[in-house]
Amino acid sequence: MRLRHIKGAEEEIAESPYVVQDPQSLKGKWHEFFGNDNPIRIEVGMGKGQFIIEMARRNPEVNYIGIEKYSSVLVRAVEKLEDFEQDNLRLIRMDAENIEEVFDKDEVDRIYLNFSDPWPKDRHAKRRLTSTRFLERYDNILTPEGRVMFKTDNKDLFDFSLEQVEEARWILENHTYDLHHSEYNEGNVMTEYEEKFSAKGNPICRLVAYRHAK
Repeated sequence: MRLRHIKGAEEEIAESPYVVQDPQSLKGKWHEFFGNDNPIRIEVGMGKGQFIIEMARRNPEVNYIGIEKYSSVLVRAVEKLEDFEQDNLRLIRMDAENIEEVFDKDEVDRIYLNFSDPWPKDRHAKRRLTSTRFLERYDNILTPEGRVMFKTDNKDLFDFSLEQVEEARWILENHTYDLHHSEYNEGNVMTEYEEKFSAKGNPICRLVAYRHAK
């Protein structure tokens, strides 16, 4: 993915009170950081932040953390927070591969994956955020009742993800190939991509998965 560099993005991110600059130092301490025992839910690959900001607004009793790899994308989320007045949302610029360095065992209640990069070439399959490699990472940070929720308009990626859930021996709680016309759409918060794709008539796929009890 090639992204246009936005001048001043790094500086704006560094100065934002909503961006955690040293997230590794908070591993195992996120509840202490937020100052409460509310559930912690993260979005991996949060893009420009529309989904997670709206989720935080709607659910002040939940702590949210958005993760984004690219400064030129993350800065757009930072800009959206100018009128945000709650204290239940923080952002991190990092690669998802390092997620276990930032969150400890049983620290995360839910993981949202929205319109993740499909990495269409077979040799890049392990980079997909729903691959068994990533499910193993999520396994190491989710609470026993934790859930992974994945949305995409890419049917091939969705089929791959369903296969990976089974291969990883996770449990598929529910899934749909047309979220907006299903029973699971109530309360759904759309991302920027979701609005764009659904406006074109593209059906949105969604799954919810959790682990076998240990």
